[in-house]
Formats: sequence, C-alpha cells, structure tokens
Amino acid sequence: MSVSLRSLAKRFGTLAAISDISLKVEDGSFFAILGPSGCGKSTLLRLIAGLETPDAGEIDIGGTPVAGPRLHVPPEARNVGVVFQSYALWPHMSVHDNVAFPVEGTALSAEERRTRVASALATVGLSGLAARKPASLSGGQRQRVALARCLAQAAGTILMDEPLANLDPHLRQSMEEELAAFHAKTGATTLYITHDQREAMALADRIAILWEGQLLQADSPETVYRRPAGEKVARFIGRSALLDAHVEACDGGRALARIGATTVEASCGDPARTGAARLMLRPEDIRIGTRDAGETLDARIVHTSYRGGFWEATATLEGHAEPLVLHLPRPAAAGERVPLTLAGGWVLPETA
Repeated sequence: MSVSLRSLAKRFGTLAAISDISLKVEDGSFFAILGPSGCGKSTLLRLIAGLETPDAGEIDIGGTPVAGPRLHVPPEARNVGVVFQSYALWPHMSVHDNVAFPVEGTALSAEERRTRVASALATVGLSGLAARKPASLSGGQRQRVALARCLAQAAGTILMDEPLANLDPHLRQSMEEELAAFHAKTGATTLYITHDQREAMALADRIAILWEGQLLQADSPETVYRRPAGEKVARFIGRSALLDAHVEACDGGRALARIGATTVEASCGDPARTGAARLMLRPEDIRIGTRDAGETLDARIVHTSYRGGFWEATATLEGHAEPLVLHLPRPAAAGERVPLTLAGGWVLPETA
C-alpha cells in the first residue's frame, strides 16, 4: 500500500523532531529513510505506524487517511507491520507463538491461523525452530522471527527501524540479501529506516535524506549519489570534495567548469548556470595523470589507507583547503606529489 505524507510536523517540547515533511512512497516500493542519528527517522516511522500523533499534517496509507486534524487511526487498524531494532520478541514465548501473536485476535479460523504462521516460518527458513525461545536464537534468526511476524500479519506496509544495527558486519550483508528476497516475495511497501548509507543504497528503490527533521532530497540511490541537492547531501552520501570553481558555460546538463587553470566537463542541473559555483568531485571523477598530459592538477598526498583492492588517499591542492579523496592502485607516501586529471563532477545547485 502506498504511503503519503503531507506537511507532517512533530515537536517534543521545544525540539522540532519533524518539520513540514511531504513525501510519497509508491505501492510495492522499497523506500529508505536515511540520515544521521537524531535527525527524526524513528519519529517519522512512529508517526506512520500510529505510535505517535502528528502536531500538524496528514498521513494516508493505501489511499485511506489515518492521521490528520482530529483524526488518529490506532496502530492495530493501519495494516502496518513494524520490525524494530531490538526485534521486540516476547522472551517467554516460542518462535511459533511470537509469529502467531498478531493474528490471534483476528477473525481467522484456528486452521487459517496455523496455516498462515506455518507459511510465514517456512518463508524465512525457521520451520525447524518453531518450538525454540528467542534466547536460544542468533541475532539473524531473531530478525527472521520479526520478519515472519510481519508476514503472518499480512501487512500491506512494513516499517523497519534500523533492523540490522545489532548484527555483526558479515551477518548484516547476509541479512541484506534476505531482506531483498523478503521484499520480492511479499510485494509489501517497505519503509526502511537506517543511518547506514551502504544499506540504503543496496536495498532501496528510492532514498529520502533527513537532516534535523527536514527532508533534503528524495530520489533514486544513483541520483542522490551523483546529483545531490546540496552540500549536506553531498557530504553525507559517499566520499567527496567540494571545491570552489567557475562555470564558464552550461548546455544540455553539461557544464564547463574551471578550477584554477584546469577545465573539467561536469554535470549541471541548471542549464543557465554560469559564474562562481561549488563543484563536487567523487573519487571516480579523479584520475592519476602524467605530467606531460596537458592540463593536470598538482596534488600532495596527505594520508593513505588500504581499503581492500585499492588504496584510498586524501590529497590537497594549492589554493583549496578541502582535500580530495582519491582511489589509487598503489600505496602513496605522505608528502608525495601526484598529477591529477578530472573526468567529471557535479555543479551543486545555487540554492544549496
């Protein structure tokens, strides 16, 4: 079911946790809400789930209003399943009973409830562990119990609040694949709350960036990475350098930008843009050149770290305080000077 937010706001005392957020999550999509700790992600999820009431604005789920002026549909009536970071499993209940809990009070017959629970457990590969208690399960297995509970509930919308945060890195990667498979099987609209941009990029069809309760950008992962709406998004997503540049011309989404004596062809969202600008350079926009290759930038290596298969380095340019981020095929010593050529970039919008 689609989820629609219109001018949503929520305050806790003097803190504006959510400020005037409007957002549309399409039916069946996997939508990630991404931002640093304290930006309002979990508050937004709780508002959609019905665990909090907004101070202003409206929420529709599946085209039906569930929150607004003088309206608050309770959580149990929203057909929404929630997977919490803590898994929220009853420790005294078996895996089977935890999964069965949300359907116990429904109008389903006993046989229908048994069938639905058995099917949910089979889908997440836990049929053989139905009699166990949560304490005897691994973190990944507990997470699967929480997913099975959503399946048994047959929720049209599933909200996930940092569901992989308590898992070790190796298990997190495995669970990412399971979450993708889970979404493909259920077709449920999924809102995934996370501060981990790698998770969001790997799983989501679209990503919304939250910052201090405000929505900065909502777009595809590639667009958010390659064409951020402003400096905050550019700095939060991936590694980049933002340098002062001069746009000489822009046509058809391509701009000629000058950094010192070097000209680079970059992407630009404003076809009439010229003059002073901020140019975002990702590591893949920067190449190691040769000193006889024409226009190059002379950079000095500051620090190098091995990242598995390549070396990541920071390097400074004369006249620019912000260091570049480079991906190198070899280690480089601090102080080493390297010639660089620029193969792209993104001219940040003037409203950034």
